Amino acid sequence: MRKGDRNPVMNVASLLICGVLAGVVVAAAAFPAIAMSGLAAKSGAQAFADLPSELTVKRSPQMSKVYASDGRTLLASIYDENRQDIAMDQIPKVMQQAMIAAEDHKFYEHNGVDVQGIARAFVANKNSGETQQGASTLTMQYVRLSITYAADNPNDVLSAAEDTPARKLREVKYALAIEKKLTKDQILEGYLNIAYFGNHAFGIYAASQVYFGKEPKNLTVEEAGFLAGLVKSPSDFNPIQDDGTVNEQAAADGKGRRDWVIDQMHEIGAITAEQATQAKAKELKITGKPAPNGCTATAIASAGFFCDFLQRWWMSEPAFGANSYERERALKTGGYKIVSSLDVSTQNAAKANVEKYLKTGKKHALMVVAVEPGTGKVRSMAVNRNFKIDDAANPKNGLSTDPAKAAKNIRGTYPNTVNPLMSGDQYGYQFGSTFKVFTAVAALENGYPLDYTINSPYQWVSPFVTAPGPASCGDKWCPKNASQSMTGVHTMWQAFGRSVNTYFAQLIARVGPAKAVEAARQMGLTFRGDPNQQGTDAYFAAHPDAWGTFTLGVTQNTPMEMANAFATLAADGTYCQPIPVESITDANGVQLDAAKPRCQKVIDTDVARAAIDMARCPLGDRSQLGGCANGGTAPYVHDIVDKPVAGKTGTTDNDRTAAMVATTRQLSVAGIVADPDWTNNTVSSANLGGKDAHRDVVNPAVADTLHDGMKGKPAQQFGKPDGTKIVHGTKTSIPSVTCKTVSEATTILRNKGFSVTVESGEVNSICPKGTVAGTSPSGSTSKGSTVAIQVSNGQGGGQGGGQSPPPRQR
Repeated sequence: MRKGDRNPVMNVASLLICGVLAGVVVAAAAFPAIAMSGLAAKSGAQAFADLPSELTVKRSPQMSKVYASDGRTLLASIYDENRQDIAMDQIPKVMQQAMIAAEDHKFYEHNGVDVQGIARAFVANKNSGETQQGASTLTMQYVRLSITYAADNPNDVLSAAEDTPARKLREVKYALAIEKKLTKDQILEGYLNIAYFGNHAFGIYAASQVYFGKEPKNLTVEEAGFLAGLVKSPSDFNPIQDDGTVNEQAAADGKGRRDWVIDQMHEIGAITAEQATQAKAKELKITGKPAPNGCTATAIASAGFFCDFLQRWWMSEPAFGANSYERERALKTGGYKIVSSLDVSTQNAAKANVEKYLKTGKKHALMVVAVEPGTGKVRSMAVNRNFKIDDAANPKNGLSTDPAKAAKNIRGTYPNTVNPLMSGDQYGYQFGSTFKVFTAVAALENGYPLDYTINSPYQWVSPFVTAPGPASCGDKWCPKNASQSMTGVHTMWQAFGRSVNTYFAQLIARVGPAKAVEAARQMGLTFRGDPNQQGTDAYFAAHPDAWGTFTLGVTQNTPMEMANAFATLAADGTYCQPIPVESITDANGVQLDAAKPRCQKVIDTDVARAAIDMARCPLGDRSQLGGCANGGTAPYVHDIVDKPVAGKTGTTDNDRTAAMVATTRQLSVAGIVADPDWTNNTVSSANLGGKDAHRDVVNPAVADTLHDGMKGKPAQQFGKPDGTKIVHGTKTSIPSVTCKTVSEATTILRNKGFSVTVESGEVNSICPKGTVAGTSPSGSTSKGSTVAIQVSNGQGGGQGGGQSPPPRQR
């Protein structure tokens, strides 16, 4: 049985005496005009009537900490109050003794209320004519602070600290109750964790770090004395000002207060006279600093954009509260341990590669994001920007590249910004030909096999109506290829590998734009804007039937979306929501389900595997099914990554953006060069300080990041489709029409179910001039494919024509 429990009569006496002294006498000293009015007595009675039978103390606000995926590397601290509760066994005896010496000598003797102290304070206050001594024990102070933190609104916070008889009586009652509920050590532990020590330090752990840069267990006598002395009046005894300068008067007062506490420690027998003398002789040195707070102060400087993504993700999660206020309060006060998905080595590599190819300070942004297939975990986010707020008084950012904004002296995002350039709804960029993958997926889902052939002219007149522009002829959309050499019959493998625009323009016309848009949506793309406002991406996505240009990447999307879309294919058609966490543990040590990956099957496995097999062609990898031709758009990527790899390059009109996505089974990386300040700019990004935006900037940045991110990971082969139908369709032999007339050959081929086209120009052949020299392809092909008739020049020299080596395709 505890001391207070052995003497219930003493508890009752304490309550009655303190009720009289605190409810009437102290009120008379502080408020003599109303002492006899009965108000004090009434409020005191009401306080007793309203008190609960047991005191429940809520947890004080705790900082949340964000770690890298290794669970050890601290990325950021996020808090309203710089505080981290620790157990009593982590608080050294010297600190415990210093606090008792400074605030409550009889802490281990009284039952929560010091009756003699209250009486002494009453006499002193009455003689002085004003309230000078409060006689609050450590237990009563702990109660007051706990009530403050339990308050649900500002009025309750104010009432918890107001100097009234009702408040004093409540503290007395709660102090007596809490002494029955908790041990003395528990009360002292709670007080040391909840007290404010100034300089934005709440609790002894933060105070020890802020003032001395060490954990509490390593505090010396003089350091403990200084910290204990701060609690009475942090503003008077803290020498460090908000701007980091030293207030000499406060430093002198702080040392004086420290020395007084050291003397009190000697008085209660905590230290010897010699220890006290030695401690007071020590110079007061403040060597610590407040814990960094928020995403602008991440331990890894380049991780600010990732940290911001994590915060925005948190704010969208119902698991952390019913609304944004509750979620923000939970993050900043809940004391969570958040192990993020950020991989330190991949992040460092991504940032190094970004800076290598386009340094911070450039108007164009080089953005690179890495996502893990099968989990959606975001492993890195890097851009040639600093995550910080530009100083309005001394700005470093240049004027916006948007002429309309520049005319108003609005500054851009370079080199400093806290805008979500890579993952937010506010920003999006056109990814060009990388979007051909969505048309391919839709085609594969609807029975068009990989070896489906289409004759692809240099320019094709589509059935889609469009506004006048560079890609129009009359009122029709008329896309062109990057070069004349791409003209001819191509399979899906070949057209994707060389990025043949007119192949995919015809393919989307055949499969239907709505299906390509839906494939993109299933793979994680969002369409920005108001779906009811004409001209927005969301409007076109809601009315997709005439949206043939979608196949060439005309919507505004982010590198995170594109990395995750290709990750969906690498994961055999399983889409996972991009997520920034590995685990989340609350202050009670309970792991939350909110950190679990959110995945669902959205694309058939065979379709996803066939699309990946096709996507190996642009990056110089070998198709497992043998369909790639020579001349991918970035064939050197496979040699850099040195693992099975798939992906696609892309640019937009006039090279306003340049992009590439590359994925292995374990990591998908997307990058883009774009202008965040003017996403629809008319200024080409093709040449950036002598560098080609595609070949010399974004491609190597993505390839090198994927190579670095794959270090230590085994090479994993992509899966093969089960069966051959999705690869070859229903194979149909192509009848021989050599030396027949073009008209006769056309009839024969169409009767076999082929689409027929006649190649322009003539080829060497022994057949008479103007007759059929051969077909492309020959032998057999999938049902419904295009067969091109080659016309003979009658000059012999062999049948059929050859292909010129393809140029680099952008």
